[in-house]
Parts: sequence; C-alpha cells; structure tokens
Amino acid sequence: MKTMQQHIHVAIIGGGPSGLFMYKRLIEKNMGELKISIFESRKQLGAGMPYSYEGASPEHLTNVSDHEIPPLVTTIEEYVKSLSATTLRTYGIDVDDFNRYKVVPRLLLGRYLSEQFTLLKRMADAKGIETQVYLASQVSDIIDLESQSQVKIIVGSTDTHIVDKAIICTGHKWPTKHEGNVEHYFESPYPPAKLALKTNHAVGIRGASLTAIDAIRTLARHNGSFDVLETGEIKYHIDPGSEHFKIVMHTRSGLLPAIRFHQEDPFLANNLLISEEELMLNRLENEGFVSLDFLFERNFKAQFKEKDPAFYAMVERLSLEDFVEAVLAMREQKDAFEGFRQEHAQALKSIKRHESIYWKEVLSALSFTLNYPAKYMSAEDMLRLKKVLMPLISIVIAFVPQGSSRELLALHDAGVLEVVNVGTESRVEPAKDCGANYFYTNEQGIESKTYYKTFVDCVGQQPLNFEDFPFKSLIDNGNISPAYLRFRSVEHAKEQLLAGNDHMFVAPDGAIFLRVPGIKIDDSFQLVDHSGRSNQRIFMMAVPYIGGYNPDYSGLDFCAATSEIIAQRIAEGG
Repeated sequence: MKTMQQHIHVAIIGGGPSGLFMYKRLIEKNMGELKISIFESRKQLGAGMPYSYEGASPEHLTNVSDHEIPPLVTTIEEYVKSLSATTLRTYGIDVDDFNRYKVVPRLLLGRYLSEQFTLLKRMADAKGIETQVYLASQVSDIIDLESQSQVKIIVGSTDTHIVDKAIICTGHKWPTKHEGNVEHYFESPYPPAKLALKTNHAVGIRGASLTAIDAIRTLARHNGSFDVLETGEIKYHIDPGSEHFKIVMHTRSGLLPAIRFHQEDPFLANNLLISEEELMLNRLENEGFVSLDFLFERNFKAQFKEKDPAFYAMVERLSLEDFVEAVLAMREQKDAFEGFRQEHAQALKSIKRHESIYWKEVLSALSFTLNYPAKYMSAEDMLRLKKVLMPLISIVIAFVPQGSSRELLALHDAGVLEVVNVGTESRVEPAKDCGANYFYTNEQGIESKTYYKTFVDCVGQQPLNFEDFPFKSLIDNGNISPAYLRFRSVEHAKEQLLAGNDHMFVAPDGAIFLRVPGIKIDDSFQLVDHSGRSNQRIFMMAVPYIGGYNPDYSGLDFCAATSEIIAQRIAEGG
C-alpha cells in the first residue's frame, strides 16, 4: 500500500469530538513530514457543542459509559481517578464506586475529551508532528485551489491559511428562524442556560429524544427540586410560585424513548460492516442498488441464529415493516409511563447483571451500519428507511441514562409530566408575541390545536439542506453538489409525485431522482462536485450536512470510524 513520505499540511476545521478523533488518526498514520492545523470556534478543544456549556448544564448526563467509547489515549476511569476530591464533589462522582460502566455528567466528559487533546498533542510532538491550534477562530469560508492542489481556509474576514487537505468537523448545528423574535419560543434547548425559566404554566415540548430530556431536566430544576429518599426513590417537589408548572411532551404514537442497558459488545457494528465485495454483489443483483431488505436480513435478523435462537424464530419470517409494527404495537399497548417504569426496571437488571438486551444492541448496530451503503439505496428504500425503520431506531437507541429515567418517572408521579400522542403529521407555529401553537391529530383522529406560552422544539439534530452549507465558495464554485437517490420504479416515483413529494426531479435521460438532505459525498467522505468527481483535498465529517447519505446520527463511534477512513485515504495519497 502506498504511504506518503512527503510534507503535508492538514487542516481540521472544528476541534470538538470529531476533530479529536481525526487528530488521533492522523497522528497514528505514517505520513512523512506532517503538519496539522486545528481551527476551533470555541475556546476549548475536545468538548464541542454536546459536552460544553453550549450543549449541557451540570444536570445533563452522557448516555454512553467508558467501556462504550472508542479508545483514545487514556480511559475515563483513569481520568476520574486522577481528579481532585474537590472536582469529584463538583460532578457528584464517588471514586470508590466508579467503574468503566458508569455514565458521567456531560460537562465532565467534555473535560476528559479536552484532556485527551492535550495528551495527543504530546504524542504528536514526540513524533515530530507540528500542531498549530487556533482557538476562538471561526472559519468563514473554504476555497478549493484545484490548480495548485491546495485549499484556502479563511478565518473571520481576512485571516487566510493555505493547506494541502481540509477536513470539515464542525459538528452540530441548530439554525434558528423565529427564536429571538418570539418570546419563550425555542427552536432547540441549546444552550440550556436559556431554559433557566420560572414558568407558572404548562410548557410544551416537541419530541421525546435525549434533546427533550435535556430540556425537561433543566426546566424541572428551575421550578422545583428532586429529593432522594432513604429507599433510593426520587420525589419531585414544585417550588412556590410554580404551582401551575407542567411539562407536556408531544411524541409520535405517544411513545417514550428506550432506557440505557448493558451492552455486551458496544463495538458490534464494526464487525457487521459490509465489505466492498459483498456490497458490489448485492448491487449487481439489484439493478445497481443495495437492498434495504438485504441489510435488515444480514445485519439484524441473521445475528440471532446462534446468539438467540428463540428470538430468531420469532423474527425469521417477519419483513422489516412487520417487525417494526410488532415492536411498536407492544409498546403502544401499555400506558407510556407504565411501560417506561417496567423498562427502567429491566434495564437496571441488565446493567447489574451485565446481561445485554441483545435485540436492542443489534438494532443499534444495524442503524450504524446503514450509513456506509445508504448512498447506494434506491429512493424507495430510503423513503422506507425514514418512514418505517428510523422512527423505531430513534426510540430504541436513545439509551436514556437511568438517572434521567428516574427523574422522568418522579416528575410524572408528581403530576408534572405527561405525554400526548400527536401522530406523524403534527406541526408547530410560533405565536405572534409569545410561545407557540401546536397542531396535531389526537388518538381519536380529531384535529387539535394547543397554545403554549412556553414551547421548546426538541426533535433533535435535523439534517440540513444543501442551501444551508456554511462555506459559500464551495457552493458558488461547484465544488459540492446536492445529494440525491434514483427511483428504481417509475410507478413508485409517480406515486410520490401524486402524494405531493416536491423533493423530486427528472434527469435528461428520464430517470427520476429523490433529493435527500445535505451534500453528496463518496465512500471516503470526500466532497463530490456537480460533475460527479470526488474532491481529493476536502473531506466532510459534519453529520448535519450529510444526513441524506448518512441517516444514522451516531456519536463518538461515528467519529472513530469515519476518521479512520479519512486518515487512511490521506495516508494513501487520496
């Protein structure tokens, strides 16, 4: 394999978790004389948005433990044991009761990730790799200098840097449209400090993701308090002046997210990744497309043949649609919070016994492994994935920490938290001056409208469109192109047109395509231009802008896997 033995200057744009893993991978490769420049808009490396005060407050917990985080330099367990007693008290950590299976506050994880950057910098220095770090440096534009085989990075309005390769690792993005103009209407709960509100009225929450739980934990603390009884049970008490405080979650089918359990093999997905040969064979058998049904059979159902034969017997003859319907039906048959309480007990038992709830673990792995082949799916299968499978996956792999689930149950027991079933066609309209109106169809099929004086949209990170791409020179110069997938059947395409799908276009040869969110990338996460050429200099790791080709929004495991692909490509001279 060809390895570069020359001077190369790589820019990492974004110094959060994805930038951290990218830095690690580059250091590990043998690239000759390597220089790395890291541009971070914040004043802290490693934490990014989720693990800094931009995305977390002291009450927010991670939903992954040490043993589920891809290897860095040291473990969280080692880091925790190095902390002072004062710091441990600040984060509520009992070092004698801490182990690699425990979750930690998100802000503490941010400190840990920052420390890993420091340790990696030492490794880079020892290997003779020059590192330049630019904090509080907002990259405003990227210009591809194709004729020079270089890339120009523009910071602010005037500062420029010329590099050989650029890797975009800008992380989460929460655009606002009405927030700031309408009082108490929030298009995301971030930064959480804005939800430090005393509200003596009902607060509307859209969604049941971890994003929603972040908002609930913050709002609850500013309108009451949690007490831990001698039995270990948690009770919630409303503060004086907040007697009418209430949180109303609006969720699809009235479902709450699944609770974190013990994962036997947190890196199972890595073992299920499809080889290029197997992927090509399936595409040859399916008119150039990779089949979603094939992925469901191979990366989900087949995993139970030996590991859980009884479960395999239950799902062997179920189609993807049948399986999802069966699982959702089981959850819908129970009261949302009663089911949540039972699931909490089951998950707690799983963690105590170190016994996995294996089908959930495999479903999580399936979600991750869909990313690589998604760009080869037909438009029909992508629509099925988004409509049928992803809603289930988003519930099951939320992995709500036990601390959060206990608080949600306490809030419900106190009469402060309720769930409303809003179906699939709900919408929100900000009110003229304050709050928002929520329109939805209730369980009786009746259209409803509810006004909330305070409303927080918590549907989680959404994929952004081509037009939202932040580096406008790459758009203007045709260096990037919108992502799209071809319909396999003209009849299916016509059905979508009749149903009002306006994200479609017809190519000159008559083929019909579905426009999906974000930009087009190749298998090495390189930008793809309007002529279909992969850019050998610019790579994309920012998930909001590649959501059409990467439907799974995995966290640190995505950072680890993608950074390895990109670093290997650069090391090979790509």
